[in-house]
Amino acid sequence: MDDNVLSWFGQASVVVSVLAVCWTMIWQNLQHIHLQQFFARNFNRRARRLAAVVDPYLSVTFEEYEGGRIKSSEAFDEVKSYLTTATGTAGVRHLRAECGGSSRRDASAADKDKLVLSMAKGEEVADVFEGATVWWSAAAVAPRQDAVPWSRAARAERRFFRLDFHEKDRDLVLGEYLTHVRRKGREVMAKNRQRRLYTNISREGYDDGFYRDVWTHVPFDHPKTFDKLAMDPAKKKDIIADLDMFRNGKEYHERVGKPWKRGYLLHGPPGTGKSTMVAAMANYLKYDVYDFELTSVKTNTELRKLLIETKSKSIMVFEDIDCSLDLTTSKRKTAKEEEADREKDDDPLRPDKKAAATKQSSVTLSGLLNFIDGLWSACGEERLIVFTTNHVGKLDPALIRTGRMDKKIEMSYCDFESFKFLARMHLGDDVVEAHRDRCDRVRALLEDEEVNMAPVDVGEHLTPKSPDELEDFGPCLDRLVDALEKAKEEATRSPGPQQVDEQGIVKEDDKE
Repeated sequence: MDDNVLSWFGQASVVVSVLAVCWTMIWQNLQHIHLQQFFARNFNRRARRLAAVVDPYLSVTFEEYEGGRIKSSEAFDEVKSYLTTATGTAGVRHLRAECGGSSRRDASAADKDKLVLSMAKGEEVADVFEGATVWWSAAAVAPRQDAVPWSRAARAERRFFRLDFHEKDRDLVLGEYLTHVRRKGREVMAKNRQRRLYTNISREGYDDGFYRDVWTHVPFDHPKTFDKLAMDPAKKKDIIADLDMFRNGKEYHERVGKPWKRGYLLHGPPGTGKSTMVAAMANYLKYDVYDFELTSVKTNTELRKLLIETKSKSIMVFEDIDCSLDLTTSKRKTAKEEEADREKDDDPLRPDKKAAATKQSSVTLSGLLNFIDGLWSACGEERLIVFTTNHVGKLDPALIRTGRMDKKIEMSYCDFESFKFLARMHLGDDVVEAHRDRCDRVRALLEDEEVNMAPVDVGEHLTPKSPDELEDFGPCLDRLVDALEKAKEEATRSPGPQQVDEQGIVKEDDKE
């Protein structure tokens, strides 16, 4: 009897040991499964199925910004434009009005008074597409409560549009309807497009990642065109042909693997028409203009944010690039100097640290080069990058090499061909023939190497100053001749010949 009991206990202990080992293995695997998450996941699945029976409607949200709020959403703008049509405003009780009329001088009164209407926040509108009914609603997320009360983030709303539709129409809405909405929205945007002149605002526009106010704009309505630009006709024709090649060069840039952009360097003395050349280019191509104020850009990161927020079919202008940043050949710092400046900026005891941080820009040459010719330069297409400078010799060669500044245009002093163009534009087509003696004198003076006068100054002298000069253009030409002769006398009385070094700095010869 005792032997049987002992044998039974021995067998039982073996079974218990085996069960313990098996349970240990099972328990370890159950821990990896995370039972709480397992049951929660399966419960949520069944809850969603039950909710679909009660509410069989789906939704798609179009937020104002994408990519972590680093870029405006094109889809949001297209939906917004689509909802400005009669379909998007029918039955809406509260509308939002925006100026959509043209500001051009040749626009009709009806075009100037035109308003673009869209539904206000909290409104909903129904739309029908191929028998399916969908509903659009406009909403916004309330401003952040944890933001600094006076910051832009504290008062900025994150707007979005929401599209609701029945589950049975899922394939139709996601496949065909949204494509229809985006295509129609782009057509409306093109129809209501108003060309703009943008400029970047100061650092305060970057508070807490809210980039809505990175750029501010006004309507672009500059009257200068190539027909009104005083320049050698052959050079003007060459520039226009180059612009045509760029505008029609999408397939070429795709074939060779280059971003669809082109760099222009406009250099020459003050008053020779560099800024008006930019306006003529913008009017010819019908592009927007982005005027970069680099002195208000604090870091390379902020410069990239500005680039991302620019749109296609635009001209990015950096005026007086040699004065905007420390990018000249004579001012480049060594690595030790840059390290010393960083240590100085990091000194907490430095009394003017805060003032220096707000006044100085840390945008570097490498940051600017990456902006115009690096990886970030491909963020967008069909854009011109234009640098203007009075002293091309002061710029770093790396900044203006081919591939970054593809076409270099010298804006020179007024010559006789430019004078004839200005005279006809200001005084009439027959002024040169009617006042041949005065014009011959102007020609002799303009061809004198000692006389340099910018086209803007020539145009100012030719502008009639009284009603009498509108009848007789002789005084206008006499005024120009007097100014040219005075310029020649001043050049003759100069104490010594002036020379310009390779950096564009005027120097005088030493005399004993």
